[in-house]
Amino acid sequence: MRLFVALDIPAQVRRALGDFIDRLRPQARSGTWVRPESIHITLKFIGNYDEAKLDAVRSALSVIRSEQPAEMHFCGLGFFPHERRPRVLWCGVEASPNVATLASHIDSRLESLRVPRETRAFVPHLTLARFDHPSGLEKLVTTTESLSSTEFGTATEREFHLYESVLKRSGAEYTRLATFPFVGS
Repeated sequence: MRLFVALDIPAQVRRALGDFIDRLRPQARSGTWVRPESIHITLKFIGNYDEAKLDAVRSALSVIRSEQPAEMHFCGLGFFPHERRPRVLWCGVEASPNVATLASHIDSRLESLRVPRETRAFVPHLTLARFDHPSGLEKLVTTTESLSSTEFGTATEREFHLYESVLKRSGAEYTRLATFPFVGS
């Protein structure tokens, strides 16, 4: 099983992002554009994991708590690693500090199950597209620069989810395996 842990985003944000993707897609048809229903904030990518040990993952995640819900504001655009060599187009996420804390706690809890810790700093974002080659993306880069302050909405989340990801020719398909409320006792 290929697993990850994520925060979902509200339907109105998905719609706004979907409309935006539809507007940008003609400028980079060679990209792999994310389906709006699949957009999420990844807190931890687990990767391939033995299905027989799934209960241990659920148990480890079930104890994670925060005093406050996760507050997020979706705005801005950019590229990883940068606009001169775009590999990923992302939407920015201005998040309350407890979102990074959640990611860190998830990382710690799963490390005890031999899931490797993250080596990079947690940067909340929404992946909109992936590109194999940076060639032919000049118009997309120019367009996103002029739209870099675009607002897509806000969210308040009180739970995170464990997903299975199945890679298919048509794109990854996600199945929610478990939900974990994290606010309160």
